[in-house]
Amino acid sequence: MLRLRPFKLTDSQYLLQWFGDKKSFTMWSAGKFDYPLTKEQIEDYYRKYEEDEFAWIMIALNEEGRPVGHLLMRMADYKKESIHFGFIIVDRNERGKGYGKEMVALAAKYAFEILKLKRITLGVYDNNPSAHGCYKAVGFVDEDYRKEVFTYEDEKWGIFDMAYTFSS
Repeated sequence: MLRLRPFKLTDSQYLLQWFGDKKSFTMWSAGKFDYPLTKEQIEDYYRKYEEDEFAWIMIALNEEGRPVGHLLMRMADYKKESIHFGFIIVDRNERGKGYGKEMVALAAKYAFEILKLKRITLGVYDNNPSAHGCYKAVGFVDEDYRKEVFTYEDEKWGIFDMAYTFSS
């Protein structure tokens, strides 16, 4: 069972350990952070979103209260009743336990029940089938596929634009 709470700077020590290699880091960061991730980059990221009234950085805690997952909820639009999820990651040593699915489901519940939004969007690279499957299992559906939109070294990655719509 996971719990979801706002990210604190003290959580940085965990996030710094969750990436095993540059490629998986780039799949998470989409080029928005430099590899390897540093405490200073996390502090800048934290400050940026602490000042953004339409965004929240969230952390998922395991049964012992230790951080095992992270995601960003941003671009909350109360007129369109939507929000975008990004920077979704589970501790590489904790993968395969269903934490990703549970964390995203908890965040969706927060968006629908607390924020009273009706639509959540996210993007996932086509070379990340486990994340794509995780999001589908939560309730997200593919709305669009954009081929070769991101370059990583000599590779071109496509992205699935996904959405989850609340139905009462």
